[in-house]
Amino acid sequence: MNSAEKASRLSVAPMMDWTDRHCRFFHRLMSREALLYTEMVTSPAVIHGDRDRLLGFDGAEHPVALQLGGSEPSELAEATRIAEGYGYDEVNLNVGCPSDRVQSGCFGAVLMERPGLVADCVAAMIAATKVEVTVKCRIGVDDQLPEEVLPAFLETVSAAGVTRFAIHARKAWLQGLSPKENREVPPLNYPLVEAMKRAYPHLHISVNGGLQSLDQARGFLERGLDGAMVGRAAYHEPWEILGRADEVIFGGAPGPDPFEVVELMKPYIAGHLARGGRLHQIARHMLGLFHGRPGARGWRRVLSERGHGADAGLDIVDAALAEVRRLAA
Repeated sequence: MNSAEKASRLSVAPMMDWTDRHCRFFHRLMSREALLYTEMVTSPAVIHGDRDRLLGFDGAEHPVALQLGGSEPSELAEATRIAEGYGYDEVNLNVGCPSDRVQSGCFGAVLMERPGLVADCVAAMIAATKVEVTVKCRIGVDDQLPEEVLPAFLETVSAAGVTRFAIHARKAWLQGLSPKENREVPPLNYPLVEAMKRAYPHLHISVNGGLQSLDQARGFLERGLDGAMVGRAAYHEPWEILGRADEVIFGGAPGPDPFEVVELMKPYIAGHLARGGRLHQIARHMLGLFHGRPGARGWRRVLSERGHGADAGLDIVDAALAEVRRLAA
């Protein structure tokens, strides 16, 4: 079992505009074990764009997986080769994103309608790298019947060499729903994902979609699934999910408490500022750190209102922390 497969007992979902390198560094401080994903990056962007900006990450983030978007096998193979050079522990193909931009490029959830093409893509990716290639998908799209479509999809794609899948337990509606609505409106069908694990016990299957707590994640593991992928809950309540993950999910010691996390972030923030970065680029990911604790509102208010200035520095972090300490005392 490789490091990414072991870590995928609990993973943080790839989320556009959220799970950037600063977010992942912050999350890694709370959990030594969980698998972290990048935002989705398109294969043409990897090949032709600013690779260091798109793919660069801090070595402390391991185990970390890159999610690619695309539908052209040779492009995806080249992007996967490039990703291997950056040291990623896994490369994941997006077959779940329902945004208009993704559809127009014929990748993301629309590929649920073309499992043969997905098989060609992953076969090319696997041939290009020693890094494990995985797939994140939906249970179906539009008027497809998930009970028929999902098994056929898993059989076709696994025959091409993929053994690890993360399944968002909702359909995607490619017309009529926004990406946000596609995360919330289509009903969740967790029993179908669990049935896929029973039907294909040789496949490593993680469940995604709507997970709100570690207890819920642990319940899926106890019922036989191999992993649980948490999205927005891990972002908005990072310590409740990641700070306790190593203990609850992996059987180890809990992560540092939120006050310690802030102190551990300070050198990273200082380095970012010294390179010309802005405080809010990091602080925006930290707003939920004290979720549910006295002073959480003051922490968010100070970082949000005062963290955007060109000269905002660690003094703003200290001022936000003072709000929490004042009420926690």
